[in-house]
Amino acid sequence: MTHEKNDSTPEGHIGSIMRLVLLVAIVVGLVMASKHLNLQEIFRDTLAWIEEAGSIGPLVFFGLYIVACVFMLPGSILTLGAGAVFGVVRGSLLVSLSSTVGATAAFLIGRYLVRGMVARRVAGNATFSAIDAAVASEGWKIVGLTRLSPVFPFNLLNYAFGLTRVSLRDYVLASWAGMIPGTIMYVYLGSLAGSLAELGAKECGHTRSTAEWALYVVGLIATVAVTMVVTNIARRALSGRISPVPVTKEAP
Repeated sequence: MTHEKNDSTPEGHIGSIMRLVLLVAIVVGLVMASKHLNLQEIFRDTLAWIEEAGSIGPLVFFGLYIVACVFMLPGSILTLGAGAVFGVVRGSLLVSLSSTVGATAAFLIGRYLVRGMVARRVAGNATFSAIDAAVASEGWKIVGLTRLSPVFPFNLLNYAFGLTRVSLRDYVLASWAGMIPGTIMYVYLGSLAGSLAELGAKECGHTRSTAEWALYVVGLIATVAVTMVVTNIARRALSGRISPVPVTKEAP
């Protein structure tokens, strides 16, 4: 007769504690790294290397973006930098692929490393139950709407959805589609800099013609306008789809 290990046994409790300790250690390490390391400067230097790396550059960028997603590092400079290094079209395609794969990796870690432990801790939480039920029944719609809304942080959502019952297929497809508008907008903003040196710089060394600037400004206004419209629609739809679980009072 075989004895299966479960979380109600001492071995199961030890396993849960070890996973929790590992997660805490990772979070503390990331906080310390953020304080003592200039991650934005490191990313900018890496992007400069990628720009000169030729055909291998996109592969390095792809790997770096995934690492940023998994370790919840601020990757906005990477998205902006993609526009400066690769241009709007190539940059948007590369960021779209990289962010989707990175988000999926974090999702799988959240699902298979900590889902069971967290689910037990929030078993009686009405809000979590409501979100979990909504995601389970409407999957890709909820994921897509939250990806479109700037209220929900990208890195946190990657792990949070791993704790719900949404299918991997719905999560990947909805995340990819929902992130496209924001991806294009930020890559476009990065392309306006013209070079990595101008990202965050106080002065612009690159001179553009009046017609070129007019074209960029019109394109930027159109991109922002479309993103704002889609985001407002997403916010209204999301507020209607996720509602608290009703609480019934027991008879005295």
